[in-house]
Amino acid sequence: VDLFMMNCELLATCSALGYLEGDTYHKEADCLESVKDLIRYLRHEDDARDVRQQLGESQIVQNDLLPIIIQHRQDKALFDACIRLMVNLTQPAMLCFGKVPDDPVFRHHFLQVTSHLQAYKEAFASESVFCILSETLYNLLQLDWEQRQEEDNLLIERILLLVRNVLHVPANPSEEKKVDDDASVHDQVLWAIHMSGFDDLIKFLASAQSEQQWSMHVLEIISLMFRDQTPEALVSAGHARSAEEKKKDSNELEALRQKEHAEKHSRTLQRGTRHSRFGGSFVVQGLKAIGDKDVIYHRNLQNFKNYTHDIGKAVRRVPKRHRKAQESGEKRRSALNVRLFLREFCVDFLENCYNRLMYLVKESLIREQTQQHDETYYLWALSFFMAFNRGSCFRADLVSETMSIRAFHFIERNITNYYEMLLTDRKEATSWSRRMHLALKAYQELLLTVNEMDRSQDESIRQSSSVIKSNIFYLMEYREIFLTLLRKYDETKQPQSYLKDLVESTHLFLRMLERFCKGRRNLMVQRVKQRKSHGKKKEAAPETSPEALEETWKIVEEELKGLSESLTQSLVPFDATSETPLEDQRTEAMVRVQDALLARMGPEALGLLRAAREVWPEGDVFGSADVEPEEELELLKQILHAKLPRSSQTAVVEEEEEEEDGPEMEEEELESVQVSETEFKFLDFIKRFANPGIVHPYLLLLKSYSKNTPHTNHCIARMLHRLAVDLKMDALLFQLSVFHIFNKILNDPAAAAYQELVTLGKYLVKRFVSLAAQNNKAYVELLFWKNVGAVREMTEGYTKEWVLFFFQVLNSNRTRRQVVTQLVHMRLVGNAKELKKPKYNFCHIQRKGTGIVLWTEEQELELQMLFEEYRDSDDVLGSIMKKLTAKRSRARVVDKLLSMGLVSERRELYKKRSRSAHGKSTGKGMTEEEFLAELTQGTQDDPVDRDDEYEQEDESEESEAEDLEEQESERPLNDIKIWIFFFPPIGMSGPLLWLQNCLNKTADDRENDGLSQPVPLAPFTESNEEAMENKSFQRLLRKLGMRAPANEQESFWRIPAKISVSQLRSAAAALKEDASHEQRAQALRALLLARKRKRYTAEDAGIYGRFIFCLG
Repeated sequence: VDLFMMNCELLATCSALGYLEGDTYHKEADCLESVKDLIRYLRHEDDARDVRQQLGESQIVQNDLLPIIIQHRQDKALFDACIRLMVNLTQPAMLCFGKVPDDPVFRHHFLQVTSHLQAYKEAFASESVFCILSETLYNLLQLDWEQRQEEDNLLIERILLLVRNVLHVPANPSEEKKVDDDASVHDQVLWAIHMSGFDDLIKFLASAQSEQQWSMHVLEIISLMFRDQTPEALVSAGHARSAEEKKKDSNELEALRQKEHAEKHSRTLQRGTRHSRFGGSFVVQGLKAIGDKDVIYHRNLQNFKNYTHDIGKAVRRVPKRHRKAQESGEKRRSALNVRLFLREFCVDFLENCYNRLMYLVKESLIREQTQQHDETYYLWALSFFMAFNRGSCFRADLVSETMSIRAFHFIERNITNYYEMLLTDRKEATSWSRRMHLALKAYQELLLTVNEMDRSQDESIRQSSSVIKSNIFYLMEYREIFLTLLRKYDETKQPQSYLKDLVESTHLFLRMLERFCKGRRNLMVQRVKQRKSHGKKKEAAPETSPEALEETWKIVEEELKGLSESLTQSLVPFDATSETPLEDQRTEAMVRVQDALLARMGPEALGLLRAAREVWPEGDVFGSADVEPEEELELLKQILHAKLPRSSQTAVVEEEEEEEDGPEMEEEELESVQVSETEFKFLDFIKRFANPGIVHPYLLLLKSYSKNTPHTNHCIARMLHRLAVDLKMDALLFQLSVFHIFNKILNDPAAAAYQELVTLGKYLVKRFVSLAAQNNKAYVELLFWKNVGAVREMTEGYTKEWVLFFFQVLNSNRTRRQVVTQLVHMRLVGNAKELKKPKYNFCHIQRKGTGIVLWTEEQELELQMLFEEYRDSDDVLGSIMKKLTAKRSRARVVDKLLSMGLVSERRELYKKRSRSAHGKSTGKGMTEEEFLAELTQGTQDDPVDRDDEYEQEDESEESEAEDLEEQESERPLNDIKIWIFFFPPIGMSGPLLWLQNCLNKTADDRENDGLSQPVPLAPFTESNEEAMENKSFQRLLRKLGMRAPANEQESFWRIPAKISVSQLRSAAAALKEDASHEQRAQALRALLLARKRKRYTAEDAGIYGRFIFCLG
């Protein structure tokens, strides 16, 4: 904004303040009123913040306000007004605009306001300004609480806010152009704070018991003071470098020297002896160009190893949502004098202020007396000062306030909350990611401090550390937090620095857990499992319509008017046994009051309200302490009509009276959390890291091995070593991208600096070569990430089904599901889906049909030749099926013959009658003893067969019906009696008798005539016709081997010609209804024995409600 384009009223107001002559400021008579007018203008500025920009262009802070507070501090009213105006002018641009604007015009305004703030900060880098502020704040703090006025407290808060706003202004590296060890504008402000003694006042406010209301402001100022610092840099300030630091620097220098030497050697090889225009042209054999010819290369051969087809192509633009998350600003090293003063500040703060200030801030956060996201200052202070304490001279008593299980729980809860918001609030995903990283750093520092306590010489400190470790290793949420964070890592939302801290924290946690488990034989840990239990359905909630609420309130109000002012009944508004913190139960108490009102229990609601008022007095949420009875009734009415948030725990639960003759309540499934203890095994816990979703983040970090610290590379190598060597799951790392990374490491000139990674890479390559010699598909497997099941198949063979293998090893009567559940429980497989049955059979059991769908020309020609050869035979389709090379189902062959026009209808493929063919008769029917004996023999198959299941082909209903008929006709009929015993067709004694007579008559005819031809089952009575349309009766017919109508030209079911006389008599005998009790008992025993050996479910057979017992 140009000064000449400034608003005339605003310009006149600024001119009425006064003027600066040399170093002296002459204020006008209307100076105070002009300052108030400027405050009023700022209150009514537009969205572009035009007033703020015009005042910044006029440099009102540098030329007017700062000289006024320095030279006219005696005028208290003017001083207060100037401080108030500067607090408004220096507030962050993010607060002015809400967020960084996307619109280019508003983005320009945002940058303008930021540049004005940076100019203000440079003006505040003056010792004289902070001397005035320090003296004013000191005089105000000298007053006792009785002498302080409300204006004094407001001035104290405004001075603290002003300092906070100035420190919050971001740096401008392009303008400052400062290097490390040089004083930036932020360093100059810090030095002015130190020279004026303002830092001592900050420490006093943090430690004084009477000034605890300023605790949050103090913590914000401290965090902004140390914004560009690291604990390690402050610890080493003013100290000579240790031998370890010197060795580290020399190793880094040696790695850089080797890399530079390799680059020089490479450039020497690339430099040819001839002029560049005579480089020559070469034909690359075996590498095709765009056409069919080989590639012609027109450069020096030394550069050919970098040749790709992508040379010259436009770089593909990566979508914004797929770009990697940006790192936050890099840390810089401040001037030495600034670092020394900050180091002394940290030492004094830890000794006198840390524990008390952190306690006050934590209480304010729990009671929700702070602003949104203020917990980030707490998390920063915890990680920073505990790291400084650990690096300087470790003393556990200095950080005792934050070394507790409550601190672990607080941070773990915030990490979970930040991750949920990261997924839901996508527009602010970057901010939530930074907060999540801050919480992770705090959690990491807690672990490092506990690890440092283990090394202490004091036995009591080591005992305290053991207690903390016992708790964090016992509870599941602390044990599995790193598993969850690694699995949920997203490089588009979380930067690589977050992944680095996550990998290092995981390494530290596993090392501590491994050391903790070594000294104990049996370590019991908590296990939380969610189960579905059956509970009784709750009654419907009371009606909450406005009319119903008004009627309820009238009843409750009449009841409460007759009560005295105080109730003798004492109620507890919180659950002391709940794991929910007391402060979080405030909403639940409000819901309980509303529930009591809805149930029209006025005295109980009033008692709960008064009890909750005593437990949570802050904020007057449940009314003030001196509330009048009329106000109390009005508060209850507001609670009754309010829409309170209800969770699953605070839902309305009506008390159910247990009555013996009462109606039965409908049951519903409820999820209950079951907490139990189990023995912990460290190796089983490590197996949970053998997952592609967890290994992938490690490999992402390994790609930047040259930029990682040696400790980070060690953490990566140690985790990969645990998986490849300790768990013998090296095949999990057999992936092309992994080998590409290790190939880059092995060819690195500075490979000597990465000895661990080099050794691991050579080991993996050696193991892969040995595996590839045995498994020729190993090279294809390189293209895919593999889970545990795929790794087992890759190393132990693809033709072995795990569950069947364990059946043979166990040699027991356990079911397939029991074995699968145990394998998942033992962490041998990730989940039950990895043990899904293959579509092929491992036990050489002939499977009907194949997965082939398309017919080749050769197969069509073969089918035509076979049809021409056997078209005059009695069984055309059967002869073709026997000679066909590519085995297919009968339905597929019939459909193909029809589509090729070789036959016009299916009837032409039916088996022809042959009067010369004599059916073989076996004589009499089978007895019950023979039936049970044969059933028992069928159960002595190999135990592998008992769970043999395979998926049916996805065919049409007609084809599937024909396949099932063929299966049923070939299956023995000895288990029909068992099926009828348990699944009898209800109310069909007449049709069963008719069916029995038909079977006996057909058997007699075939035995007498010697002919076997299909016989239709023609029902002549109404009951028999209804039975033939009944699905249960049709299932019985299929069980007996009867054939359904093949097409629309057939109307009746038929007894197939292939069923023998003995099978017909057995089926007829099974249909007798007057079976003796002994026969039914024998049938039951045979059923149980058959079920133990082989089970077919209704889904596997393809017919709903049908059970098939295989007789082997």
